[in-house]
Amino acid sequence: MNRLRTAVAALAALASLLGFAPAPEPLLGTEIRRIPTEARVLALTFNAAWNETGLDTVLAVLRDRAAPAVFFPTGDFADRHPDAVRAIAAAGHGLGNHSYSHPDFTTLTPDQARAEVRRADTAIRRAADADPLPFFRFPYSATTPQAIETVNGLGYADLEFTTDTNGYLGPGHGMTTDRAVDRALAALTPGAVLQLHVGATDEGGPDTCLDAEALPRIIDAARARGYRLIDLRTLLNR
Repeated sequence: MNRLRTAVAALAALASLLGFAPAPEPLLGTEIRRIPTEARVLALTFNAAWNETGLDTVLAVLRDRAAPAVFFPTGDFADRHPDAVRAIAAAGHGLGNHSYSHPDFTTLTPDQARAEVRRADTAIRRAADADPLPFFRFPYSATTPQAIETVNGLGYADLEFTTDTNGYLGPGHGMTTDRAVDRALAALTPGAVLQLHVGATDEGGPDTCLDAEALPRIIDAARARGYRLIDLRTLLNR
């Protein structure tokens, strides 16, 4: 841990010159799967790696229900769909880093992992014309202590999730909007971080985004159960 703190301190000094604010030290050293609180709060997050199917609906639902969210696009997504990333930033939502090409980080060397994170950062900044958050989410949620240390060393906290709706699997894999909603509500717990997706896979149904369809029902039901939607960016102020 001392070695990690030394590395982060050195990178923080360099990062301040580049306009990049690293994650606070309390967020480093482990994966984060829920917000540490006993309050009934829920954080919404969206991964983006395939296409922008459902994004307009998601942004409209978040706007109409005054709900914040953090999006984790890949760098490849940002390069292919810069307007989508720019729309997310323009709507006031945070942008995390989900790697460039969505590899399994357990198979990468530290140098390869750093290259994936840095390349994604460049692509997201270019598309959004805004600074991304110091939040990284591992593809497939495949974390290891070494991989976490590597991204921490770049100034990123590892923000994972409490549960995934699995809406991304689509009708082609037996998923429905009802099942996505049920998975989200079954996982409600103080400080829960919910993972959803924008876009659709060819296998799951290339024109279907179940999470976009499920989102208004998830928000309304969570609030009916006494949950407040909060922004993961509040972690940066803890």
